[in-house]
Amino acid sequence: MKIAFVLDDSLSRPDGVQQYVTTLGAALADAGHEVVYACSGDVRDDLPSVSLTGNIAVTFNGNGLRTPRPASRRRLRDWLLATRPDVIHVQMPHSPFFAGRVVREARRVLGGDVRIVGTFHILPDGRVSEIGTAALGRVLSSNLRMFDAFSAVSQPAAEFARATFGIDCALTPNLVDVDAFRAQVRTHRPAATDRPLTLSFLGRFVDRKGAPELVEAVAALPEDVRARIRVRMGGKGPLLEPVRTLVAERGLAATVSLEGFVAEEDKAQFYADADLACFPATGGESFGIVLIEAMAAGAGVVVGGDNPGYRFVLQDDAVLVDARDAEGFATVLAGLVRDPARRKELHAAQQERVRDFDAPVALAAALTLYEA
Repeated sequence: MKIAFVLDDSLSRPDGVQQYVTTLGAALADAGHEVVYACSGDVRDDLPSVSLTGNIAVTFNGNGLRTPRPASRRRLRDWLLATRPDVIHVQMPHSPFFAGRVVREARRVLGGDVRIVGTFHILPDGRVSEIGTAALGRVLSSNLRMFDAFSAVSQPAAEFARATFGIDCALTPNLVDVDAFRAQVRTHRPAATDRPLTLSFLGRFVDRKGAPELVEAVAALPEDVRARIRVRMGGKGPLLEPVRTLVAERGLAATVSLEGFVAEEDKAQFYADADLACFPATGGESFGIVLIEAMAAGAGVVVGGDNPGYRFVLQDDAVLVDARDAEGFATVLAGLVRDPARRKELHAAQQERVRDFDAPVALAAALTLYEA
């Protein structure tokens, strides 16, 4: 089959939706299918990708996003006729100005010769986001009737699609090629005997990812526990300097290091070095690809914020935290630092869980969606 992924954003951004389409696309290509990508904004030179319109920067659901400018229908028709995909896979909710127009033009010029499917990725973070997505659903109602099937990356995302758009979804979870990702790890953690434990955070320094909350939880740790850890925080964003100030104010300069941007090729090693990989997102998460990446890399124990998407992945109250409750968050961290047997048990369970999101499993789910 020839599968065209359609994305209302730049393909070059290292966000969850981009990782979903590129990782699934790589698995499809490895299985012998032809894969192309159509996006708004920047393309990637290493992928068969085309940009069919530009973007405008916006903030939505706690993220800095780019929304497409209206795409030329003639340009879309020319691309569709030149490409003639068997499947168009749209990332949702989608913009009426780009992906929506791709869907409409595909039905006009290709008719029933193309199967159009969509995958829901988001879970609104707050009332404003809920109202915005509900309004978008009304705008897209006629466009949605042109789709053949829908999926969601998690059960919470599927529940959002049902409640907001009235759509029932299959499950095509986010994925990671576990063995390939683990192969990027160059060195492995030494036994946690005569060294401090490493607690690591990697993500955008934006409100809902919980970087300040992690610093507050570390500050709330008992002194004997804090003496047994070092904290590495990788990433960049508007809260980086406020977090740097907070680290100084809490007297944590000797404990917490802010390491800035971590290159894609270094992510697996960053995760693998962690005895505790901590992602205390406060909400708005429909899945949490960072969780499965950290598990795939072999992180000791992955800890996440107790939001619906992260709960779907982690499934265990022992590693879910209310990031805004610094004392409760610190209690969870202290318990894990003090109990190596519990860390070993949780690590084994998470190594089993990550296989539910391995590329072959997710590939089979996607092919079922395409071929039904």
